Amino acid sequence: MTTGKAFLVGAGPGDIGLITVKGLEAIQQAEVILYDRLANPKLLDFAPQNCEFIYCGKLPDRHTLRQEKINDLLVEKTAEGKRVVRLKGGDPGVFGRVGEEAEALAQNGLPFEMIPGITSGIAAPLYAGIPVTHREYGESFAIVTAHDKSKDGKSALNWEGLAKGIDTIAFYMGVGNLSHICTNLLSHGKPASTPVTLIQWGTLGRQKTLEGTLETIVQRVEDAKFTNPAITLVGNIASLREKISWFEKKPLFGRQVLLPRTGLNTSNMAKALEEQGADVIEFPKWKQVKITPDPFILSKLSMYSSIIFTSPESVDEFFQILMEEKIDIRSIQGDLYGLSKKSVNQLLNKGLLANPIEKLRKGGTILLIGNSNNIEETSQTVLNFGNFDTFTTSLKELDETYLPIFKRMLDDTKLNTVIFPSSASVPIFIKALEKTDFLGIDSFKELEIYCLGKHTMEALQEHNIQGAKQSNEATIPSLISTLASNSLS
Repeated sequence: MTTGKAFLVGAGPGDIGLITVKGLEAIQQAEVILYDRLANPKLLDFAPQNCEFIYCGKLPDRHTLRQEKINDLLVEKTAEGKRVVRLKGGDPGVFGRVGEEAEALAQNGLPFEMIPGITSGIAAPLYAGIPVTHREYGESFAIVTAHDKSKDGKSALNWEGLAKGIDTIAFYMGVGNLSHICTNLLSHGKPASTPVTLIQWGTLGRQKTLEGTLETIVQRVEDAKFTNPAITLVGNIASLREKISWFEKKPLFGRQVLLPRTGLNTSNMAKALEEQGADVIEFPKWKQVKITPDPFILSKLSMYSSIIFTSPESVDEFFQILMEEKIDIRSIQGDLYGLSKKSVNQLLNKGLLANPIEKLRKGGTILLIGNSNNIEETSQTVLNFGNFDTFTTSLKELDETYLPIFKRMLDDTKLNTVIFPSSASVPIFIKALEKTDFLGIDSFKELEIYCLGKHTMEALQEHNIQGAKQSNEATIPSLISTLASNSLS
């Protein structure tokens, strides 16, 4: 049996853009991924379609898998000859127990690599506008676990050294032990006026920051019901936040968005929203099932006077089929149309001029091209222009292995916005909701609803979804402008 290899990968602090190139490459080639709660599940989107996911998340009150079991799984899966990624939040070498996992692999003679990540003790403060070192405020920095285990009745931490010798201290998961932290720093000489900043869910659009001092922060945390996951930063350097805070000033910061997904891949819209500070969950996740293309339709492509593409993805899939079947593109004689502006643009990217469907005249011989979802949902629209044939490029099925992953993502966030990017996304999203037991149609109707374009608004109304706000233009910049000008209620 071929021996596999394990990759112990730091996922970074939350923002998926902060993973290393090497870490991302490991995910893209993985056959098995064991991932933690604090590793952003959206990174799993980059894994191959048939990759096995195993959740190893740990919560403050319970352990889903004990460390010994995680070690055993790593060894077992790697020994089966698979490429295994152990995906851990932040940096695996900073309170990540990577040493124990690497030791288990080494003891069994299995190859592995350790891939560093950006640790939250540095990243979360920076996203809150606080560098951990500065020539004027602090030239020493310490990373400390908040779980201070005693040895022979004495604290394991050198509290006096921390209080008197370190300018800036980052405590990991320190909310539960905050009173203990403050008491020990004060009793060992740290001034009561020393600033303390707590950063929850750092680097994500749901980031929250709470400020105080060693004297006041415990009460403030209690009043605000502040919880982990959070970094507790102690030090005078926090005064810089007022001058150089940047992430929380992004126009969509605080928007926690549910974005119905019609295709397989992370969308340009999701990326654009996140760049403006939003926290985006794309739901649901689809898997592509290849089908044998209809040879009868392919044999008479030249007979169609009008060919309509339902989505940008259907454009790519159709021309991939032509290439695989060795069919000359010049056999297409008809005019090309896109059901959306994105589809028109994707055809243009192929060097083919196309028109929006509004310019299609009734009559003639029409071919509708799309995946199984889009064919089903757009047939009624095309029927207005006359009878037509259909060509299905692939089957799209709900990937039910992702449903528990989505549930965990939703448990960790408080959605306030849902955005429908296209008319096709409306029925597909509602159909996916029917397969879940954690997100009901009534609950999402309570969110602020936005849509792109008049066709999407019409689709919402057809499904009895009222009160949506429509962007002025059916473009991502127009949508972002509309969101930014409507403050969260």
